[in-house]
Amino acid sequence: MSKYQSVNPYTNEVFATYENATADQISDSINLAHALYKKWRHEEPSVRARQLAKIADLLGEKKAEMAKLMTLEMGKKISESEEEVDICIGILNYYADKGPDLLKPEEYLNPFGRAYCLKQATGVIVACEPWNFPLYQVIRVFAPNYLVGNPIILKHAHNVPSSANLIAKLVKRSGAPEGCLLNLFLSYEQLDQIIADPRIAGVALTGSERGGISVAENAGKHLKKSTMELGGNDAFIVLDDADPAVLKKALSDARTYNNGQVCTSSKRMIVVESRYQEVLDDMKEIYEGLKWGDPLDRTTTLPPLNSEGTKQKLSKAVRDAVAGGAKVYYQYPEIDSQGAFFSPVILTDIAKDNPIFDQELFGPVCEVFKVKDEDEAVALANDSSYGLGSSVISSDVAHAEAVAARIETGMTVINGRWITDAALPFGGVKKSGYGRELSPLGLYAFVNEHLVVDFSQQNQQ
Repeated sequence: MSKYQSVNPYTNEVFATYENATADQISDSINLAHALYKKWRHEEPSVRARQLAKIADLLGEKKAEMAKLMTLEMGKKISESEEEVDICIGILNYYADKGPDLLKPEEYLNPFGRAYCLKQATGVIVACEPWNFPLYQVIRVFAPNYLVGNPIILKHAHNVPSSANLIAKLVKRSGAPEGCLLNLFLSYEQLDQIIADPRIAGVALTGSERGGISVAENAGKHLKKSTMELGGNDAFIVLDDADPAVLKKALSDARTYNNGQVCTSSKRMIVVESRYQEVLDDMKEIYEGLKWGDPLDRTTTLPPLNSEGTKQKLSKAVRDAVAGGAKVYYQYPEIDSQGAFFSPVILTDIAKDNPIFDQELFGPVCEVFKVKDEDEAVALANDSSYGLGSSVISSDVAHAEAVAARIETGMTVINGRWITDAALPFGGVKKSGYGRELSPLGLYAFVNEHLVVDFSQQNQQ
């Protein structure tokens, strides 16, 4: 049986299966993508920018179809799937509008004569993407690399193959050239073989730490550039002067957006003791107000997790945490369903030796820590193998900014939970990975900064 299956987590019913790519399909795909890279080297980015805008337009027309499929395949609320499509349209239009100017040569002052860097494509990029945002994870790699002139070979997650197929079909239907985004259903062994191919220039991966280590090791062995976004254990720091209304709004979906299955979710609520009970009360009220059900029903606020496997893994992590001394402050009532539903839970008293202290829990598990002051809050925030995102809640913005600067992380939001936008760089430090996606930094991730120095100007002086 193929490992690539579309399973509706609301019913746990399989509705599509796909076979792994054959050796011939892989060979043909690499040949096609590499030939397109060679062709694109003689084309101005402005031409590709116009095509990106067309892809954005088509995605807008097919928004309902794309959103419904994502919800059926991984269980997120339909409203969140629709928002994901809108975010992707914004990313495509951002690079269509801003990209050509960002790729213009950059001049450097020097003692030898005129010098500048050309920003050129490097070749075919392999994108290994996860299931939690089936479209967004693909577009945030595809859009900048399309503009640069780097074709993409996509290896998507095993449980969202129908979404991967639809994304590739829509790009092709927009009139984009054959080979610019090629979706392949690959085994891990096949993925390693593709990365080793000399025509592959780099690898972009979003996923687990284990997957990142494996892919980065193979990329490094073959001297391929890579970017890694490997999840997080994000701190949500509440200072004693936090505005209650701002705090409550930030908490409202910090652990429930995408049902907590977000690498940048606020997973550790680190709260000064004067506000500790308030945060517990707010989170309990948020969890109590959730309504479980069909994620296609717009009244549903608690959808299933992405799979039965994820549910079992998360349930075990919570059991291990409690066995290790954590206390359950609140847990949502048991859900009577055949779907992959998990009852949201609030955990307290998590000591450093607890099994989950330095884990990333993917799902609606809220860990609340009490600290005496902001110094202890920062120390606890930094006591993690991860460093992806964070939040600081305070009425004194200048003070919050100073606290943010002390956190070992790639991103911090003040007075809010995680956000994303095409214009903002996305990425982390430590075991959360390296490199950046989105923004101009994401555009340059796989660019050859080709230095040209013109001595003739010096010789004329």
